[in-house]
Amino acid sequence: MAEENVLTKREQLDEAGKRVLGASRTELYIDMRFFGSALNSLGYEMDLSMTTVGTDAVSIRFNPSYVLRLFLEEPGKLNRTYLHMLLHCIFMHMYTSAGYKDERLFDVCADIVVESILDGMDYQCIYRVSSDYRDRWYELLEKEVKVLTVEKLYRYFSQEHELDIFELEKLEREFKLDDHGFWSRLVDKPSDDKDENSDNKPEDKEMPPLDDDYQNPFNNESNESEKTTTKYINPRRLQQIKDAKKDWDKEGKRIQTEIETIGKEHSDRLGKLTWLLKVQNTSHRDFREFLQRFKVLREEGGVDLDSFDYGMYSFGLEHYGNMPLIEENEFREVKKIQELVIAIDTSASCKDSLVQRFLNETAGILLDRESFFQRIKICVIQCDNQIQKTDFIEKSDEMNKYSSEIHVEGGYGTDFRPVFEHVEELKSAGKFENLKGLIYFTDGYGEFPDKPTSYDTAFVFPKDEDYTDENVPDWALKLYI
Repeated sequence: MAEENVLTKREQLDEAGKRVLGASRTELYIDMRFFGSALNSLGYEMDLSMTTVGTDAVSIRFNPSYVLRLFLEEPGKLNRTYLHMLLHCIFMHMYTSAGYKDERLFDVCADIVVESILDGMDYQCIYRVSSDYRDRWYELLEKEVKVLTVEKLYRYFSQEHELDIFELEKLEREFKLDDHGFWSRLVDKPSDDKDENSDNKPEDKEMPPLDDDYQNPFNNESNESEKTTTKYINPRRLQQIKDAKKDWDKEGKRIQTEIETIGKEHSDRLGKLTWLLKVQNTSHRDFREFLQRFKVLREEGGVDLDSFDYGMYSFGLEHYGNMPLIEENEFREVKKIQELVIAIDTSASCKDSLVQRFLNETAGILLDRESFFQRIKICVIQCDNQIQKTDFIEKSDEMNKYSSEIHVEGGYGTDFRPVFEHVEELKSAGKFENLKGLIYFTDGYGEFPDKPTSYDTAFVFPKDEDYTDENVPDWALKLYI
């Protein structure tokens, strides 16, 4: 009878917690219809091993006393916590966590990103008064980092603004709303014949910190992170979490598309969410792969070992002394780049460190000797709102000297059109025989040309810096470094 009574109380707590979370979901859905599918993607599971609430991308795991107290005392905070967890899923923070050495710092960065989105949204159901401490951090980070992503924040705190333990704890208290213990710090539950078919045992249980050779279940790379709070999870649940990753990726793209269709009046209420979804969903193809399309097939001096017949060569040496019956070919057919234009945006909107990065990437391209013929024509153009400098490299031996001496000219407004007009003039003057492509390093703030080019054109953006790629014409490609 006592056992029956305990079971009834457990069921009542479970039911009450789920009803409270369901009510919060309904309130969010009424105000933010575009989140409808995402809001329905998470189930609810009572978990008495935790003190608050958290998600593993499949369900919201909750302690009923915590969510009931929030519902009664701070319903707005419960709504905000719900959406906070949902954004973690949409931006897939739980799947990238294990790729960072300092998981505690990663957690803080993820919470800052999500809270900055929520603070920028104009919805009463999630509103909270922002503290002076929070506002000071936003002001600093938006000045130093500009686009708040986990990757950029983690790099900033790791390399430029290291946090002492006290400041880290203050940031945790300010921005943390949920438990991250169910993220990618999960391992398969050890096989146990006695437990394998048991439905009465909890799915997870706490375990000691993992060894250095622990294999992260979400990828095949060794996870060298220090573990603090890790849980076992059974294989079936683990597979559900891994399968959910693809669904959340689709959900992020769907939300972005839906936001773009609801009109500017409503999208303005979303603050940074629209922009960060765009950053999240942009396919960042490496521009070095793009260079492959500029290669042409030509003969080049050198031994062609692929077409060399070792059998006839050895036969001649064996039967006629030092007289081989066949010699190696003195020419070979290879695919390499012969003509290319590299443009560098040196306008005032590109800060010095970014221009230097463009220069370094240019030097890296030029020093890749395997990609270029001995006789080449590489044109490097520096431009802000007019052509500042044009350099031609016509021998591969000149690349090393040029890459070590390259320096910046410009620093005014931005206009991309002069580069394309200049290239057409060079073509008319016979400077190019078979120009295949142009790559333009830029932050995207400027006037783009309207007329398509006869060669392939790619605008290359720094994916972890402030940039805009919205106005790139349809006939040009967008690539990222």
